[in-house]
Amino acid sequence: MAGTFLTNQFLIAMPGMDDPNFSQTVTLVCDHSERGALGIVINRPLTMDLGDVFAQLGLDASQSRVSRQHVLQGGPVQTDRGFVLHSPGPTWESTLPVSDRIHLTTSRDVLDALAGGRGPEQAIIALGYAGWDAGQLEDEMARNAWLTAPADERLLFDVPAEDRWQAAGRLLGINLLHLSSDAGHA
Repeated sequence: MAGTFLTNQFLIAMPGMDDPNFSQTVTLVCDHSERGALGIVINRPLTMDLGDVFAQLGLDASQSRVSRQHVLQGGPVQTDRGFVLHSPGPTWESTLPVSDRIHLTTSRDVLDALAGGRGPEQAIIALGYAGWDAGQLEDEMARNAWLTAPADERLLFDVPAEDRWQAAGRLLGINLLHLSSDAGHA
């Protein structure tokens, strides 16, 4: 995997993934370099919705079209910090373009805009992120912990969170439930 980075790829947990933070998850890799990787788990809804977040931040959400949208558990790191995956649009204070079609913003101005009905056309909000130190994700890939597929914004924005793991497998033409939980190397 040397020199191969997975930015703008889905990490699809193999059925044998025994880490409870990642069992049956799909993670969008937002940044991957020789220094490590950052991703957002996109299929773990929390019991709170975006309206709860707006209320906690004291934002008037009377114009919001996304207040009832579930917030996701984006990963086990910094679970008190918000991450917004969204379609391109206006420029926000702290945005990382993952691709031409998917951006990641961590600044409050995007939440202000979403509460006011002026936010990005499509967006999902997550608390926390998944992080890997230098070489850690490469080691996990070598141990067959993950499948990868090119990120697809339709899966991200149009498929219900609870269906994304199986839908990600279908991107590869496989049913994840039919895969063995044992891994091997030839």
